[in-house]
Amino acid sequence: MIIHGIDVGLFDRLEKDHILRNSRITTIISGGMDSATLLYFAVARTSEENVLALSFDYGQKHKKELDFARNICKELGVKHKVVELHSLTELLYSSLTSDEAVPHGHYAEDNMKSTVVPNRNAIMLAMAYGAAISHKSDYLLYGAHTGDHFIYPDCRPEFVESLNLAFRIGNQGFGDVEIKAPFSKVTKSEIVTYGLTLNVPYDKTWSCYEGGDKPCLQCGTCIERYESFKDNAIQDPLLTEAEWELAGKYYSEALAKQKES
Repeated sequence: MIIHGIDVGLFDRLEKDHILRNSRITTIISGGMDSATLLYFAVARTSEENVLALSFDYGQKHKKELDFARNICKELGVKHKVVELHSLTELLYSSLTSDEAVPHGHYAEDNMKSTVVPNRNAIMLAMAYGAAISHKSDYLLYGAHTGDHFIYPDCRPEFVESLNLAFRIGNQGFGDVEIKAPFSKVTKSEIVTYGLTLNVPYDKTWSCYEGGDKPCLQCGTCIERYESFKDNAIQDPLLTEAEWELAGKYYSEALAKQKES
């Protein structure tokens, strides 16, 4: 089936080939669109009581995303824990965890590298892997997608494969959890296409890195979020009509700037 030019059959194949039905699953949810869709994906594969969702407070500016994660898990009836990692702000420098301004523009721009938190996903996945073993999970899921590959090395398939092997060796005899990034070969726009079929409440997700009362509409993740809904020919339900129009303006400016560089 094709929706707005996007092959939804891709996700039918993904579900069939990767995650066994009625399995036990631990998943990481930030409160953003990708991880919320992943949570709904996990529940669709099994049941609410078989899913454990983990979020991480690592001193990020957009800490309000954790409230969105809590609310989504509560509505679904999924067990949810927030792991405190405040000390990371003293060890791992990033514009997401410091006084440095979060850059505006498209993710393809070089200045977006300041949003990288060194080794963040490895740290989170290490803790989540231990929790998954204790939860007797079959899988540990996280929501990396193809759009992340350019700027975030710890979202690339080779990272997932290597970490999966290391953790399984390091926990041999205590649990056999498999790390999966089901969306690692699809785009954010395709994730939204799929999420719409699962009725993911995108109006209850948060993406903006600045963490203000309203999305800034200009940071990399706001630009990418706009693009994903535009590609699906629908308005972002989190935004008012005026905000949606303004987001479109910033998106066009970001694309023009990217082409010039």
